[in-house]
Amino acid sequence: MAAPSRTPLAVCVRLCSRMANSGVISYSDLKSLVGRDKGLVLVDVRNKDEVDKGRIPGSIHIPLSDVERDLSLDPDAFQTKFGVAKPPLDTPNLVFHCQLGRRGQAATDKAKSLGFENARNYVGAYKEWSEKEGK
Repeated sequence: MAAPSRTPLAVCVRLCSRMANSGVISYSDLKSLVGRDKGLVLVDVRNKDEVDKGRIPGSIHIPLSDVERDLSLDPDAFQTKFGVAKPPLDTPNLVFHCQLGRRGQAATDKAKSLGFENARNYVGAYKEWSEKEGK
């Protein structure tokens, strides 16, 4: 049997498949997507004062209380408000995070209830990211 392809697309496909099946994403898997996967929509659901202290590069800020409303925006309104394309319902690259993990999971559950079937929670949350990135 041939070894799996290591092209960037093949790696992304395997990673996205793993993410879609697990419901969560790890630090190492998220790190491999940040800045490399143009389809990644990383949503920080912390409060504004928490976000002002630091954020994961490329993340957009949607407070937990606004997740349902903002994910229900039409694509043009979402693009205007957040500067990124609204993810399709079946995207494997919609990831939520908070400070410790609970609000990220709540946001993931809300997204799934809206039809974003593969929404994921970064369980390590900003706490793990900032520790590993030295911020």
